[in-house]
Amino acid sequence: MEYPLGQRLRELPGPLLLTGHTGFKGTWMTFLLEHLNVPVIGYSLPAEKNSLYDRAERTGAIPEVFADIRNYEALEKFIDSNRPSTIIHMAAQPLVLKSYESPRETFDVNVMGTVNILDIAFKKDFVKAIIVVTTDKVYRNDNSGQAFVESDPLEGKDPYSASKVGTESVVAAWQQITKVSGGPSVVSVRAGNVVGGGDFAENRIIPDLIRGVMTGSPVELRNPGSTRPWEHVIEPLIGYIRILEYAMWETGVSCINFGPDDRNLSVEGVVEIFQKSFPEKLSILLIQNDSQAESKFLGLNPQFAREILSWETTISQEDAVRMTANWWSKFLEGDTSVIDLCKQDIEFFIRLHSSKNVN
Repeated sequence: MEYPLGQRLRELPGPLLLTGHTGFKGTWMTFLLEHLNVPVIGYSLPAEKNSLYDRAERTGAIPEVFADIRNYEALEKFIDSNRPSTIIHMAAQPLVLKSYESPRETFDVNVMGTVNILDIAFKKDFVKAIIVVTTDKVYRNDNSGQAFVESDPLEGKDPYSASKVGTESVVAAWQQITKVSGGPSVVSVRAGNVVGGGDFAENRIIPDLIRGVMTGSPVELRNPGSTRPWEHVIEPLIGYIRILEYAMWETGVSCINFGPDDRNLSVEGVVEIFQKSFPEKLSILLIQNDSQAESKFLGLNPQFAREILSWETTISQEDAVRMTANWWSKFLEGDTSVIDLCKQDIEFFIRLHSSKNVN
């Protein structure tokens, strides 16, 4: 990959449309695209209070509309008004435990929201490539601990992962439309469990830990022995941009993993690393018995991304957790703005990826 990250996007006539831009990954992606001078527009529900978007006071920072991805008319109107050349579709119901509480809504948002974005985009000749963000949880998981490759079978265990398998089926259907009738390139991307400053969502381990630090309340753990492919949020976002630029010029990639190569950390291991940054403010009340609501072991094989994009994670999972703890520590000290904290991390990873000749 000889061209600089973002160069091909900058050369396009229209902006990049980012759905779900008020979410945790969406806000980080917006910061990254702005750092790369890539024009970006956003379509999303309003941000939740105390989210990264909210803390960074991002309202109005880019052309945006606050609307539901299931609102076909509003989505098409926004696309027609802004004529994006590319789309990264992140808007989703992203939480496993919430999917048990609201399974119908989870399927409606994740499956039909994707149908809407693809159906509209395929009617517009100005859209050239689309990335649909699914999850590492789409693979059939027997808890063997294997690192999944893109060709492994898909199967959802819970409403969230099942809805994302449905999303993958939607992507496959529109990929077939492209083959038969022509249309933009469409690629699904599957990333590991991302960590990074600013995440405040419910039922995620690091946000739970931060709430414990802020309130002084002990934090309960669920599934302490479960392992996940943890990675800093900026790493897969760089991968998303890379595969989007690749898809504008190359065909044949239907899906791709972005995950770490090193040994996956357990939930308990993440807590131990994080706790060292807040030794006097963070306590763990109870380690609960393992739940059946989520898979125990999960891993991704990123070999394909390394082969076609020269992409790989540049720091260990341990360092990704430490870096996240450091972000929150500086935020709580109040001496550095949220925007500056995010810019510092982005500049750090851009330098690392450049030095590894990923750019």
